[in-house]
Amino acid sequence: MSDEKVLKKEKVLKDKINDASRLLQTARDEIGKRIIGQQDMVDGLLMGIITGGHILVEGVPGLAKTLMVKTVASVINADFKRIQFTPDLLPADLTGTMIYRPQTGEFVPRKGPVFTNIVLADEINRAPAKVQAALLEAMAENQVTIGDNTYRLSDPFFVMATQNPIEQEGTYQLPEAQLDRFLMKLKVDYPSPQEELAILDQLEDTSELVIRKVFNRFAIQDIKETAACIRVDESLRKYIVSIVNASRVKGRNQLPFTRYIEFGASPRASIALYNCSRVQALFEGREYVIPEDVKAVAYNVLRHRIVLSYEAEAEELSSDDVIKDILAAVTVP
Repeated sequence: MSDEKVLKKEKVLKDKINDASRLLQTARDEIGKRIIGQQDMVDGLLMGIITGGHILVEGVPGLAKTLMVKTVASVINADFKRIQFTPDLLPADLTGTMIYRPQTGEFVPRKGPVFTNIVLADEINRAPAKVQAALLEAMAENQVTIGDNTYRLSDPFFVMATQNPIEQEGTYQLPEAQLDRFLMKLKVDYPSPQEELAILDQLEDTSELVIRKVFNRFAIQDIKETAACIRVDESLRKYIVSIVNASRVKGRNQLPFTRYIEFGASPRASIALYNCSRVQALFEGREYVIPEDVKAVAYNVLRHRIVLSYEAEAEELSSDDVIKDILAAVTVP
């Protein structure tokens, strides 16, 4: 390929990245009209939709988690459904079931609420394991079986599951193997005093808040393809693998923090870091990934994949504390 063709190809890619970056920034701005603060959560949800992953959100009630995902669905022009998980929920309540139609004497499928673009699985840890498994299977396979027939789910299909960190009575903790299926775990904190004041100011504004639809499902596919073109240098790929490997038994190498880790992250973590770093670079309008992109997504990608030891619990350390030590120990390229 001639130098002229290479330069032309690079310019086309740069233009596509700039267009996608502007589109994503417009989406963030539109979401910001209704949601004050919570930028990490906004970026995490957009990252999940672009990469085709699913997000677990942990936070106390009243932090606008439901409003957030509804707003995101509105901005990207996607269908949205909310499922409240309760102890008496059945798998068929999610996926659907066969119902008898007396007019024809046949059983016909009635599709459940997972047949949509964006699903809010509210308080996922309040439903029994078999219900959690039904949702996680739909997340992994992008299809659901009702009776003898298998049906593809919508494209895009994105799940945001929430859990309350305070109330643990009557809950069913998600097993580590199922947690690993989530692309990220986001922790939603209280707003700052300035942000909370802005929320009250927003209530004073009696004018109707108009949220524009920024793009559609076809634009999402274009953004996915653009993100896949972002360059990840070999040194960055090795950096990603080194971070994940440092969390494992074989990768410990007598580092001080390793006594706090019972089980490390799986290869899914490397794939998630790789994909999310690309989207982070896309947010910044770059055609290549830098170490800061990897660090920016590392906590959200790894915190639910590292199982802490009893020693860590005794010293009241969190996964984030261990991830901080891992990032400090791994050499930055």
